[in-house]
Amino acid sequence: MRAALFGSWFWLGLGLLLLLAGDSVLVSAKHFLRCELARKLLDQHGFERSLLSNWICLLEHESDLDTGRIATNPNGSRNYGLFQINGRFCQEGRRGGICNAKCEDFLEENLRESATCAKRIQTTDGFRHWAGWQRYCRNTQNLPNLKVICGI
Repeated sequence: MRAALFGSWFWLGLGLLLLLAGDSVLVSAKHFLRCELARKLLDQHGFERSLLSNWICLLEHESDLDTGRIATNPNGSRNYGLFQINGRFCQEGRRGGICNAKCEDFLEENLRESATCAKRIQTTDGFRHWAGWQRYCRNTQNLPNLKVICGI
């Protein structure tokens, strides 16, 4: 009887612990469609229409439009989320870095933190911060025509 009671409490406690711990670790990642994301950046996050094709091209080549993407660089640093923001702009587990943000927040479907930080980076460094933009999007002929493709 005692063993069965202990076993029940053990599993209940373990389940509760996993539930509480998992809540702080789980993120809601999303793989966007091109036009869906373009509209979201424009309407909800205040991205400039004149730069939107640059952003979409960059995001397609950096993260494949996936907010859950984490990439490890040759120097050991990591890039996080849709915008592939380098770890020096955030801190794992708590707010910090240049953008005063948690790196894990850059992995969420809610783009508030990552969009704010990405616009800050672009304002100070331009798009040259992102290798994907340098390689694939610098030539304006490679940019998607969002007016034709998405009606934007």
